[in-house]
Amino acid sequence: MSPRVRRLTLALLAGLALLTAGVGASAAAADDVAGRAVPYSTIEGTGSTWSELIVQKWIADVAANGMQVVYTGGGSSKGRKDFAQSTNDFAISEIPYQGVDEQGNQDKSDRPYAYLPIVAGGTAFTYQIKVGGQLVRNLRLSGETIAKIFTGKITNWDDAQITKDNNGRTFPSLPITPVVRSDGSGTTAQFTTWMDSQYPSIWRPYFGRSGLTSYYPTKSGSRMKAQAGSDQVMNTVKGFAGNGSIGYVEYSYPVNANFPVVKVLNKAGYYVEPDRYNTAVALTAAKINPTTLTQDLRGVYVNADPRAYPISSYSYMIIPTSATDKRMTTSKRQTLADFIYYSLCSGQTNAGDYGYSPLTLNLVKAGFQQVAKLKQADPAVNLTNRDVRSCNNPTFDGKNPNHNVLADKAPQPEACDKVGAGPCGKVTGTNQPAAGGSTGGAGTKGGAATGGGAAGGPAGTPGTVDPETGATVGSPDSSGATGGGDGTVYANPTLAADRSGDQRPFGVLAVLELLALVIIPGVASSVLRRRRHARSGA
Repeated sequence: MSPRVRRLTLALLAGLALLTAGVGASAAAADDVAGRAVPYSTIEGTGSTWSELIVQKWIADVAANGMQVVYTGGGSSKGRKDFAQSTNDFAISEIPYQGVDEQGNQDKSDRPYAYLPIVAGGTAFTYQIKVGGQLVRNLRLSGETIAKIFTGKITNWDDAQITKDNNGRTFPSLPITPVVRSDGSGTTAQFTTWMDSQYPSIWRPYFGRSGLTSYYPTKSGSRMKAQAGSDQVMNTVKGFAGNGSIGYVEYSYPVNANFPVVKVLNKAGYYVEPDRYNTAVALTAAKINPTTLTQDLRGVYVNADPRAYPISSYSYMIIPTSATDKRMTTSKRQTLADFIYYSLCSGQTNAGDYGYSPLTLNLVKAGFQQVAKLKQADPAVNLTNRDVRSCNNPTFDGKNPNHNVLADKAPQPEACDKVGAGPCGKVTGTNQPAAGGSTGGAGTKGGAATGGGAAGGPAGTPGTVDPETGATVGSPDSSGATGGGDGTVYANPTLAADRSGDQRPFGVLAVLELLALVIIPGVASSVLRRRRHARSGA
């Protein structure tokens, strides 16, 4: 490089350095106006394994932003108990405090608290059935059949009711091994609440009374196996000795294990999988207690939309709200507030990929109302720009705040999933929507189909339709920015906490980098051309 080009390059780089410093100063000034951020402290939580996979993802994301969050599963009952005993900073549970649990133990907290929703999902039934050494991946069951399997009324896979659910397709004589939770589990509570509501004549004689339970009852002499935690249920079902087994877990577990799930019959007469879309559709019928944010899912169970997955629900976070809470400090409350903000907003962009369903606008708004209680307890907590207006959530429509993007864009089930048709040959447990892409070979009546082609093309395949946005991949709506043609703009989930001013300096720096890439080579090239021209004319 000639001395002149070198001088020009250094001058431009020096200018860029000054501009960068100016951007940093502007961002710092903006933060000072908004209120200097409170330093973070490590917070600890325990509870649900149903939602643990996505919670651990969020924890990894926010660590880059200086937040240290430690979460240990152990089950919803443990989380609620730990919170009541003030041995954690927050808990996660699928059900609220019961007052007294089904075993007669105290299940309440004198420590002041609030519930807030963090993520939605479907309780899935994952199984292992092999025919000719091949794993069956397109099993269909009605709710009644599922209830009878988990209460010991159906004990073999060749049962006539299972054959009927699969439109005459038969399975070999193979004993059924139900795998349930041994610990106090929100997943168990959600499952048994559904059975108690929809199949009381099957569930109540088995349980011995009405209502839900967090501790699944097992009977002496049955083939039922009890395991602690969702991961152990999943490992048991997919294990070497798991042929014939079926267990209940959140959909994310079989998705991550690449294992099949049951398509469950809904009220409209279609067998559907608990993917993000079918769950979002089902939860449009949920009723929310406006005071406690606890959920009434009876409408979800009987949602007549053909896409609705009937056993859909969401997890609660339990947070401390007292100004005198002995575990909490300003920095802990700030960490908790910002972790929740990320979880409700940008963190929801990861939910679908992990086998969950993002929260909708009404639940996110309600969540922010609960977060505000942290500031009520301690006015030093900074909640500036941490509200629904700055929230980047994939269910939001930028033009219509009442529009649930996921529910409205959810594809309809295929004709072969209707009662009396099919069954479809499509592989389950792939986290792909029902419609679009290759469906593989259809299972034949009387035969035990063992799968088929992958369900749908990979994300981003040109010519496919993105069911979240409705845009054709490769079209202007789906390229570049992640907007969906409906006014929605999604966040960059790598900006971990969406803190005020985070995106501005990065945007300006990107422009400056582009200018550097364009201007410096251009100037250098121009100078070199003039020198060559001068030599040729000499």
